[in-house]
Amino acid sequence: MNSSRLEWKVGLFVLVGLTLLAALLLQFSKGTTFFRPTYTIKLRAANIGGLKAKSQVLMAGVQIGTVSDLVLSSGGTNVTITLRLFSRFQIHRDAKFLIEQSGFLGDQYVAILPTQNAGEIFHEGDIAETEPPFNMQEVARSAAGFLQRIDETAVKLNDTIADVRRLVLNEQTLTNLSAAVVNMRVVSERALGTVDRLDALVSSNSPVLAHSGSNLVVFTEQIKEFSSGLGSVLSTNSEQLHSALKNIESSTVVLKTVMDELQAGKGLAGSLLKNEQLADTVSEIANNLSITTSNLNRLGLWHLLWQHKPPKNNAPMPGSGRPLPAPKHNE
Repeated sequence: MNSSRLEWKVGLFVLVGLTLLAALLLQFSKGTTFFRPTYTIKLRAANIGGLKAKSQVLMAGVQIGTVSDLVLSSGGTNVTITLRLFSRFQIHRDAKFLIEQSGFLGDQYVAILPTQNAGEIFHEGDIAETEPPFNMQEVARSAAGFLQRIDETAVKLNDTIADVRRLVLNEQTLTNLSAAVVNMRVVSERALGTVDRLDALVSSNSPVLAHSGSNLVVFTEQIKEFSSGLGSVLSTNSEQLHSALKNIESSTVVLKTVMDELQAGKGLAGSLLKNEQLADTVSEIANNLSITTSNLNRLGLWHLLWQHKPPKNNAPMPGSGRPLPAPKHNE
């Protein structure tokens, strides 16, 4: 065997080995999309966790694509994930995109969860939103903080129990509590005795109370009958009452007119109120009449007319305002 033929065989063997190695790499690689038509969808997420390029994109556990690129925004607020999906799989816009993990320590991947397939279909370059992955470290930090708060609460609870034992459950407080319980028992016994006496009083006077209740019922019935009678009287005599009220109203008008005329000085009464001389004369006449009636009552009318002597010059004239002298009787 010559050297040239041996070299050719060795080169062929190496070429076959490299071809098989490349086939194996393509077979076990997560990005076997070289010979299949694909389209891209971009996802925006605030945090992608441990997701890497060439990660799988699974729908119902079946790989339908790979993660082709991860780009962090200039401000560092979000990450754009580029998904390269096989063209024969159509994703509707009502689907949910999640970043999940295979097992407890497995690789992360993008999961697509179809819902009702009612929305439009994603096309090349469309953008969707995804939720951040479950962060075990964040959960651990939260659990650590929660445990710390539990420890602080337990310490405060222990301090509270110690304060209760020191301030509330001491000997003096328990003694006062016992005395309060005894006093409460005495008060309850007295209240029970008072209730028993009240019950006995009510039971012994039940006939009187029943009679009072019946009298009250009769009284209310009489009041009802009186009110109904009064209502009937008012309804039957409404015209007379209305006429009486009209008469009272007209009388008040006339009385007001008379008072206005008196104030204005009209008539005899008004003249007496306004003319002082006339008022004095009327007053003097009234005084003389009073004296005359007094003499009449004392002497009698017959004695004044026949037996009375004629008055002297200095005798007061009737109507002068002085009383007549008493007559002398023969003894």
